[in-house]
Amino acid sequence: MTQSPPPPPVTIVALGDSTTAGTPAFKSPIEAPPDGAGNPESQFSYWLMKTHPGWTVLNRGVNGEHTDQIAARFDRDVVAAKPAVVIIIAGVNDVYQGRPVSHVTTQLRAMYDRAIAVGIPIVAGTIVPYNTATDEQNSKMREINAWIAAQGRRDPRIRVADTRAAVAAPGQPDRLAGSPDGLHPDVEGYRNMAGALAPVIAALKRT
Repeated sequence: MTQSPPPPPVTIVALGDSTTAGTPAFKSPIEAPPDGAGNPESQFSYWLMKTHPGWTVLNRGVNGEHTDQIAARFDRDVVAAKPAVVIIIAGVNDVYQGRPVSHVTTQLRAMYDRAIAVGIPIVAGTIVPYNTATDEQNSKMREINAWIAAQGRRDPRIRVADTRAAVAAPGQPDRLAGSPDGLHPDVEGYRNMAGALAPVIAALKRT
């Protein structure tokens, strides 16, 4: 009996800011070429590949970037890789620095539309919390995340993963369950983000 050949590897691009890069314990390959630097377990892309050996997840996160900066490198970091799926998580730095919700949603929609235009399925992650956020900042993040969820309901080409809930403290949705700096998830948080993303990616790949 001949064995079936293994499925071809699947390339996924993870596009975003610090919580995609793996801050503070890891610098992405963009920040520290060519392979990144630090503890590789401090990135959700590591855990996605750990649990799905057939997936190659390209970490294209950059600490501190706003949504417009992330959108500006979409063609270079996403389209050029010709991925089967793009994960987009962005907007927390805009909120942190006082930019309006409308700026974030406009830039996110531009990224979604660019992915759709070139035929790349989208997994949209929700903005994760940070412990020093004010009530106003948390309100903005909730508004953005509600908008992201609504995009997923309205547009079948966009699937949503609740990455915020994945890293939040039990009963405290606006605080991280674990964090080395109060701003970013710890290793377990990044692992939990992967746990929220993986089934959404797998479901997208089956469609």
